[in-house]
Amino acid sequence: MGRFTVIPKDTFEGMQLDAGVLLKKFDPATGAKPADEDIICATTGGVNATCVPTYSDLGEDVDNCPANLMELKHLDGWECTLGFTSLGTSPESIRLSLGAADVDEATGKITPRRSVKLTDFFGVWWVGDRADGGYVAVQLLNALSTGGFSLQTTKSGKGQNSMTLTGHVSVDAQDVVPMVFYSMGPDAADVGEENAADSGQGDAE
Repeated sequence: MGRFTVIPKDTFEGMQLDAGVLLKKFDPATGAKPADEDIICATTGGVNATCVPTYSDLGEDVDNCPANLMELKHLDGWECTLGFTSLGTSPESIRLSLGAADVDEATGKITPRRSVKLTDFFGVWWVGDRADGGYVAVQLLNALSTGGFSLQTTKSGKGQNSMTLTGHVSVDAQDVVPMVFYSMGPDAADVGEENAADSGQGDAE
């Protein structure tokens, strides 16, 4: 075996397994199992979380300045998204993909709007298992669907609705990047299960 034919000792602990789940709320302090009503939808093909920075080179028009001079690198902002394919076609699932839309619960009618309301934005979590029994979580702040509604049906198959949720900065917190990450070992997950059991919630959480 060569000197460099090795892997880190914590490789197993750091592996993320399976597709994970999209949640309306999650408490990273406990890592408790989610309640069914907190699951946003069933997905297929996994979830794609991205947090991509956009930079400007303030020296690009300066004579004799080398390209990508680190002292003149400027961070313009972050593009934060969760992309996934939903198997749900409930009124709320369709409204979620449309972003700016209203649901008439009495008739099941979903109507797109010509304007965006602050109530259209919401917080969303993706949480997945780590190989060691812990969890990895991504929190998307002020999320709004920017990919629209796109339903693909197939013969003898399931209808699939592709979605892209984009995080947004708030005028009240302009320095807050709209995506946060967590990676916790099994101890945190165990504590979450114990707290749920002690509170009488058990598996319902």
